[in-house]
Amino acid sequence: MLTLGAGRIINIKPARVGGFTQAMAIHDLCAARGVPVWCGGMLESGIGRAYNVALASLPGFTIPGDLSPSARYWERDIVAPQWEMEDGMVQVPYDRAGLGIEVDVERVDELTVRKQILSFE
Repeated sequence: MLTLGAGRIINIKPARVGGFTQAMAIHDLCAARGVPVWCGGMLESGIGRAYNVALASLPGFTIPGDLSPSARYWERDIVAPQWEMEDGMVQVPYDRAGLGIEVDVERVDELTVRKQILSFE
């Protein structure tokens, strides 16, 4: 598409392109060619949203993506803090380590329907 000039904007959906390594490679290629990109999500929990927010914070992402707040899809997400939107923006949690969220294990346990423990002994 880039070689043919068949488009002007790229929507990078990590789940569709083979993960975040591939998503970052597409970002880098587009940035090198001056092609704007935006991050598209699917129906991620707060964990997946954290990865998408981190990806969308890269410099080539110059077009707003669809990084919705937790409340758009979930009564209560499985992360703390919940993702929130303010003035149309989701904030990158630079003030916290890692992805900036903690998994709410109690919430995961509440939602768990079945559990199987695998042993490799």
